[in-house]
Amino acid sequence: MQHQYIGRKLRKRNFRALWIQRINAAVREHGLTYSRFISGLARAGIDIDRKIMADLAVFEPAAFKALVDQASAQLA
Repeated sequence: MQHQYIGRKLRKRNFRALWIQRINAAVREHGLTYSRFISGLARAGIDIDRKIMADLAVFEPAAFKALVDQASAQLA
């Protein structure tokens, strides 16, 4: 019984890594890196979790581009 929760913990870790990879790929299309993008969002005061950002990157590229533009404006 003590090892039953390990798979649930690994699933959370794997999904977070997948979301970060998706965000990184989408951000690089717009000329930024993942770390600079996250830094720009923090400076802009935008607090969106990685799951939502990954969904925006895949299904709503125009909305994601608006996030990238706001983050890059804060970095400049």
